[in-house]
Amino acid sequence: MTETQTSPTQTSPTQTSPTQISPAQTAPAHAAPGPERHFQGVPVSEIAETFGTPTYIYDTDTLRHSYQHLRDLLPPAVDIFYSLKANPNISICGYLHSLGAGAELSSRAELETALRAGVAPRDIIFLGPGKTTEDLQACLDAGIHAVVCESLEELRLLDRLAAEQQLTGVRAMLRVNPDFHTKGSGLAMGGKPRQFGIDAGILRSAAPEIARLRAVRVSGLHAYMGTRFLNHSDIVHNTEQILSTAEELSADLGIALETLDFGGGLGIAYFDNEKDLDLEALAAGLGEIIAPFAARHPQCRLIMELGRYLTAPAGTYVTRALYVKESLGEEFVVADGGTNHHMAAVGIGSFVKRNFPVTSLTHYQAPATRQYTLAGPLCTPNDVIAKRATLPPVQAGDLIGVERSGAYGPSASPVNFLSHGHPAEVLVHGGAAHLIRRRATLDDLLEPQHLIDL
Repeated sequence: MTETQTSPTQTSPTQTSPTQISPAQTAPAHAAPGPERHFQGVPVSEIAETFGTPTYIYDTDTLRHSYQHLRDLLPPAVDIFYSLKANPNISICGYLHSLGAGAELSSRAELETALRAGVAPRDIIFLGPGKTTEDLQACLDAGIHAVVCESLEELRLLDRLAAEQQLTGVRAMLRVNPDFHTKGSGLAMGGKPRQFGIDAGILRSAAPEIARLRAVRVSGLHAYMGTRFLNHSDIVHNTEQILSTAEELSADLGIALETLDFGGGLGIAYFDNEKDLDLEALAAGLGEIIAPFAARHPQCRLIMELGRYLTAPAGTYVTRALYVKESLGEEFVVADGGTNHHMAAVGIGSFVKRNFPVTSLTHYQAPATRQYTLAGPLCTPNDVIAKRATLPPVQAGDLIGVERSGAYGPSASPVNFLSHGHPAEVLVHGGAAHLIRRRATLDDLLEPQHLIDL
């Protein structure tokens, strides 16, 4: 079975199955785009023909802009770490690292991804509430900057493992669940009863335990209040509270603040009633509170961890319309990919279904005059990517794109539901489209299974 083999509802790539295409094969890099969507001069139809659909397309021009614009505005004392959970593809990680980003991760696979992508261990932190002994050992073996311990029990385990190997000075950070409540988060991660971190009240009495550590040195703190913040003043407020809490805890616990990860959670606008962050106002507000903190703690490494903000705008989920049909007066586009690859578009956790930005990639410049509900190939009524989205007239064969889809796409979706498998992923870089993850084959889906004698 070849790598181009697909499931019945997926459009097969061309038989040559190249790993990249460039404008030289399609259109001049700086040619005026036609009516369809182009990515750095490469027509979307060429990408779909070469690599098949459904496919995620990521654009490094957008990745670079998201990173560099923020980097230019943030205080120099702040390091940007990329949260691999948002998009764990090794090429995405490698590209952001080439721009200067460190790596924040939460699994051994993510650790190996970051290392293979070229991220130095000194620029890696490992967090998560459920680390296993094997996870902690992998961190010790790699010699990463710090393990972020989310319970005193985990801190003791890390210390025991390090002592057994006669290691000394192993850096650990403590994740704090602060006393204050989050403002403005789409998903609160702290300030309430949570499985994450150690309550600030419990941590304040932990100085004797920290003093008994044999091989581990608590070198800093971590706090993450939530995600999808769209109001800069909320981020500034939360950061100010975290900095204050960190100073109080470092004094209570008798530890030096060598590293402080104050989270991030910068949001992007997905829906019609949302606006993107005012980055200039955010940077100004953060500068006012970070400058005096950095002056008091000149040796402290400050980390802002970002995932969605960096990658979401750069990604487009591309599906092909298979059928256009009407049901009780409503028009449906049934596509070859759906929520099995893009669970975020379902609107889980929302009382009202809101559409991600959806566009016709085939007729990118045409006026949007019709309303369609965009559905996928799954046997469930929940497989609706967009409800009554306004698009140009759609015909079978058209390419439909869900934009701002570069974060929490296939890795956060039930890609194996109905055994459709993982979609292809393509990175457009330097005017060429590169395959950075091949589409799942039938062998990929069936080989891990075992048919017993019955």
